[in-house]
Amino acid sequence: MGPFELMDLTAIDVTHPATELLYRQTYDEPRYRPTSLMKLRLDAGLLGRKVGRGFYVYKDGKKQEAPEAPAPAYDGRPVWVSPVEAEGSAKLKAIVSAAGGKLESGAAPSAEALILVTPIGDDATSTAVAQGLDATRTLAVDTLFGLETRRTLMKTPVTRPEFTAAAHGLLGGGSVHATVIHDTPGFVCQRVVAAIVNIGASVAQARVAAPADVDKAVVLGVNYPKGPLAWADAVGPRNIVRILEGIQRVTGDPRYRPSPWLRRRAALGVSMLTPEA
Repeated sequence: MGPFELMDLTAIDVTHPATELLYRQTYDEPRYRPTSLMKLRLDAGLLGRKVGRGFYVYKDGKKQEAPEAPAPAYDGRPVWVSPVEAEGSAKLKAIVSAAGGKLESGAAPSAEALILVTPIGDDATSTAVAQGLDATRTLAVDTLFGLETRRTLMKTPVTRPEFTAAAHGLLGGGSVHATVIHDTPGFVCQRVVAAIVNIGASVAQARVAAPADVDKAVVLGVNYPKGPLAWADAVGPRNIVRILEGIQRVTGDPRYRPSPWLRRRAALGVSMLTPEA
């Protein structure tokens, strides 16, 4: 269950006051700052499942979703995958090849190539600029999450429509669908998971509960498949720190500053579930 479906289940008229209370009780700690979107939806009466309409529409308690439009056809243009993030690049190259993409092997893309990058924590624009790539042909792909379930493609503000369509068709035209989003640091899943991990680390740092108990509370309380600290271990604590630092660098928002507890475990290369000595 994603964050919006979860808010529909708990109801905005319950969730929003609770988030405001937590924010006040922590003396305006930025990590807990509520979003204005919840207040707007509360004022509009879009409370969630119990009234039949929230972030989703519900009928007889069941979420209603429109059929997904088919992805455009891949037009056969060559594809160049940036080698900068070696692990993500290798994963993406394998997917492109399996989908029938025409991979280029040169050190730089040809003048006609679709350019794919695999940033961790950065947006597509800053990645293209840092690597000296043509932003009008560049899209970023999240290789940390969803490659086998729902692929996320991120375009720059100037990515040309034909390159967006080619990437969408290539990576979302088969059994695994793709979503194209606008430029933002950390995609969707990277940002959401890193923020959850950071809060879990802050709770452990405050010694509210032992690391294993922090995870147990989240798994049992909100039915997450993993607790926040186990998620960090799966993704890599150093990747979580990179994501948070990237988002904070682009946005300037202290909400994303990494917890010192998280930083130490990432620096030491130990599991996030490691208890204090």
